[in-house]
Amino acid sequence: MNHNTNFKHPSFYPKTEPDNSHPISFYMIAWLILFILSAVSYYIDYINLEGVLRWSLITLLALLKAGLIVSVFMHLAWERVALTYSILLPLILLMVMLAIFANDGNAINIIRLSPN
Repeated sequence: MNHNTNFKHPSFYPKTEPDNSHPISFYMIAWLILFILSAVSYYIDYINLEGVLRWSLITLLALLKAGLIVSVFMHLAWERVALTYSILLPLILLMVMLAIFANDGNAINIIRLSPN
């Protein structure tokens, strides 16, 4: 049996590869940004905004928080573009489908409520 002695897998030989981990301050800044976005979201509820403005702001803040969590804590910002597209493209298509379905439901509701 021929064993290749030139290959050393980094999991068997720790610290043979350069350390590519991020400093803790990077994650603390991301956590602080998440905290601020959550505080703004709660403040929007606290001041009793109503209607489309409230829901659009809360949705925007939720999408910003989700994007930050996915990119930083799930390390998607440092992945290949193909992996990023395979995760983000279905989400974008789902949001487009939800917008289409909401528009269709609104049109049906208008037809039902219109006088004949």
